[in-house]
Amino acid sequence: MLKLRKGCKVPFPEKLSEGYTYKESCFTANVNSDKIAMISAHFIAIHDEPLFFILELPSGLDDETEIRPGILKALHKDVYYIDDCTQEEALIILSRTANLMINDGLCSFGFGCHQSNDEIMVGKYNVVSVFTQNKDTYDGFFEEHGIPFVGQLITAWDTFSQDNPGESFRVDTDGRSVYDIPEIFKDWGIYLAEQRED
Repeated sequence: MLKLRKGCKVPFPEKLSEGYTYKESCFTANVNSDKIAMISAHFIAIHDEPLFFILELPSGLDDETEIRPGILKALHKDVYYIDDCTQEEALIILSRTANLMINDGLCSFGFGCHQSNDEIMVGKYNVVSVFTQNKDTYDGFFEEHGIPFVGQLITAWDTFSQDNPGESFRVDTDGRSVYDIPEIFKDWGIYLAEQRED
């Protein structure tokens, strides 16, 4: 059974296990929460080029529009970046915030490459995506972490219904939340790039 991030609950956890698949320039994987930091560090280690850090946080309620009391028109997320990181800097960002981001159920985060355009994103419910035009770069990438290739991957999203939704929520770690990360990296040049509909 998949080890979920602390801030996530799913209705049928017994249906989920580690595994990955590949389709149209994207690897999609279920990754145990205790392997997410290792997978992210592995991605950084195999890309000797300028990197960027990306963090997506749910926007505040003040930024949302109610169509009726308690009913929002849409949900949005704030997208933050730190550009032009060395591998060492990217690994420092990861080590300083990994537990905070992995425990939390609301944020998505990852790292990308300015030259190859490869990108890894850790999304909700332990779904990790690697986008690439160079599939061969990732031969054995997931297997090295004990994550097998599967013909058809069942993610948490496939198990949700109106009657059985997933639940994600904020989890603070050591008195901090993911909303503290922009302040933590203010001196590193983190910036709010855009607000997107979620």
